[in-house]
Amino acid sequence: MSTVRHACALALLLTAAGQAAAEETTMRTTDQIRIRDPFIVPMPDEGVYYLFGTTTLKSQGYNTDARFDCYRSADLEHWEGPIVAFDPPEDFWSKNEYWAPEVHAWRGKWYMFATFKAPDQCRGTQILVADQVQGPYRPHSDGPVTPRDWECLDGTLYVDPDGKPWMVFCHEWVQIDDGSICAVRLTEDLAAPVGDPVTLFHASEPKWVKPFTFEGRPNQAYVTDGPFMHRLDDGTLLMLWASFDDAGYVEAIARSESGGILGPWTHLEKPLLSGDGGHGMLFRDFEGRLRFTFHRPNASPNERAAFAEVAVQGRSLVLRD
Repeated sequence: MSTVRHACALALLLTAAGQAAAEETTMRTTDQIRIRDPFIVPMPDEGVYYLFGTTTLKSQGYNTDARFDCYRSADLEHWEGPIVAFDPPEDFWSKNEYWAPEVHAWRGKWYMFATFKAPDQCRGTQILVADQVQGPYRPHSDGPVTPRDWECLDGTLYVDPDGKPWMVFCHEWVQIDDGSICAVRLTEDLAAPVGDPVTLFHASEPKWVKPFTFEGRPNQAYVTDGPFMHRLDDGTLLMLWASFDDAGYVEAIARSESGGILGPWTHLEKPLLSGDGGHGMLFRDFEGRLRFTFHRPNASPNERAAFAEVAVQGRSLVLRD
């Protein structure tokens, strides 16, 4: 971003922060925002980036964790917020465990794919809708679009070459031990699934993956987290996803050998990122660079958004030095 553009955008943010004082927004730096599963939406016309993610609001002085907020920034370091993006209606089915919101533009509106849980219902991804990127979002799908008897999380939007929308998501290890990544077609309005999900791969398939033994569970568990789809300029379809290796939480890359969502999917020999960081996504910054955001460390309460530049190497991606 040019110096003039940066200054103008930051001035607008500071003005907005002053106008929003009654809503308790403030300016914070990245290291002051506890967040997991960061998701960035660049808005070039505004000159700002919007940050969504799993936030623990009670740790920041609020009396609830049952909502989604966002932040906005001109430089990916200084953020105005929190801005309430989704404040659930009183009759909303989930009262806690609001996780991993992603925001996607589709046919003139903004759609949030987010994970919810209730004591008597399986965890699942529901789709919300808003007229503006920052919300306010309102329920769009009739409850989760993941199967009601599956424990699922981390749905993300994928649009195939024919323009058909899909959701890629995790069938969670807590139910099936060997977590999987699945895909399901969505209706054109993103309100419901079309047909049954298809399993793309299981967490145990990569050579580098590490299983866990959890207290009270007879079997080892393999974790799938946070899928995100990215197509290279040559047509190669990649999937970012998170799991664990000997060094802890990692961000991995899988590649579709057919170039389509149904694969078959192969796993690269080494993760994109190792060493206790993951659940990331890719975006283009205002200079056109491909950027990777993720949370690090994975241990609470120290999670923060981190940023790195990535480069295409063959039919994959690598972190730039």
